[in-house]
Amino acid sequence: MGPWSRVRVAKCQMLVTCFFILLLGLSVATMVTLTYFGAHFAVIRRASLEKNPYQAVHQWAFSAGLSLVGLLTLGAVLSAVATVKEAQGLMAGGFLCFSLAFCTQVQVVFWRLHSPTQVEDAMLDTYDLVYEQAMKGTSHVRRQELAAIQDVFLCCGKRSPFSRLGSTEADLCQGEEAAREDCLQGIRSFLRTHQQVASSLTSIGLALTVSALLLSSFLWFAIRCGCSLDRKGKYTLTPRSPGQKSR
Repeated sequence: MGPWSRVRVAKCQMLVTCFFILLLGLSVATMVTLTYFGAHFAVIRRASLEKNPYQAVHQWAFSAGLSLVGLLTLGAVLSAVATVKEAQGLMAGGFLCFSLAFCTQVQVVFWRLHSPTQVEDAMLDTYDLVYEQAMKGTSHVRRQELAAIQDVFLCCGKRSPFSRLGSTEADLCQGEEAAREDCLQGIRSFLRTHQQVASSLTSIGLALTVSALLLSSFLWFAIRCGCSLDRKGKYTLTPRSPGQKSR
C-alpha cells in the first residue's frame, strides 16, 4: 500500500472514530445528567446534614464527567474538520483535546482501582446519618428525608448487625413497606448497576481515545509532509525557454 493510500485509509478511519467519539460523548453527557439530576443521587445529595459525606464525591464526579464530555466533543469536532480541510493547526488542537481526555480517563480508572467503594461508602454513610437521627426523633425533617430516600430506592430501614435501633424498625416499616428490601442492600444494588455502565463507557472511551491519538498524530505528520489528497488548483508553471516552439 502506497503512502497516498495509507493517508486515505487513515482519513476514513479518523472520521469514523470521531463519529463514535461524539456518540460516546453523548452517552457520557446523558450519564452525567442522570447522575446530577437523577432522583436516586439527588435525594442523597439533598440531605440537610451538617456534613454530608456524599456531596464532595458527587461534585468531583460531576466535574470530571463534564470535563470529559467537553474534551471528547471538542476533540472530535476539531479532528473531523481538520481531516476534511487538512488543517494542521486544527489537527494539533484535536490531538491536545484527546490527550487531556485520555489523562482524565486514566485518572478515573486509577481512582476506581484505588478507592472502589468510595461512592458506595459515602452514600451509605449519608443514609446511616439520616436514619439514626430520624429514629432518635431529633428532627421531623430527618423523618421526611428518610421517607423520601426509602420511596426513591423502594426500600425500608436497614438490617445491619451494627444497628442499635432495631426495636423501632417495626414502627418504620409497616404494611407493604415491610416487604421491601433493606435500604443498605437497595443502595448497593443500584450503585452496582450504575458503576458497571460507567466502567463500560470508560473502557470504550480509552480504546477510542488511543485510536484517535494515533490517527491524529499520523495525519498531522502527513499534512506537514505535504501528503495531501486534495491537490485541485495547485499547479507549478515552468517558464518556457525562448528557443522552444509552441505546439
